[in-house]
Amino acid sequence: MKKIRFVLLLILVVPVLAWAEPAATIGAEERCPVCGMFVAKYPNWVTQVRLADGTVRSFDGMKDLLAYYFQPARYGGKEGAVREIWAKDYYTLTWLDARTAYYVVGSDIHGPMGPEFIPFASEKAAQAFARDHHGKQELPFAAITEALVDTLRTGRHMRH
Repeated sequence: MKKIRFVLLLILVVPVLAWAEPAATIGAEERCPVCGMFVAKYPNWVTQVRLADGTVRSFDGMKDLLAYYFQPARYGGKEGAVREIWAKDYYTLTWLDARTAYYVVGSDIHGPMGPEFIPFASEKAAQAFARDHHGKQELPFAAITEALVDTLRTGRHMRH
């Protein structure tokens, strides 16, 4: 009976673990589907989504990923297809589930295309960064709106 439970556990957990990390490598020619920039040039800022079909899309920052998230059809995607969202913690550069992260907006630190949503694994880290870098807001993912994304993207639309 214990063997059966163990096998069932493996059957259920292994597929989840296979989806628990973003893509390990990003090709030198891979472009952000929103702005067209070469993503590999900005490894500290790379963000990714995994779609329902397993496809991974990479972005040059959280701002463009969020533009895609809110309007995937505008950038060649499909509504409801985003299954996972990944960002790198600004301080540790470790991948984290972007939906559980906290973001600082309006700081004196800019990403490859100017003002950016700066991701952190904890609210405490986001607050400390905001104090040190004049951040205007610290937000959980759920509080980010399409209107806020648009305010950060104004004047920086490269491809569309």
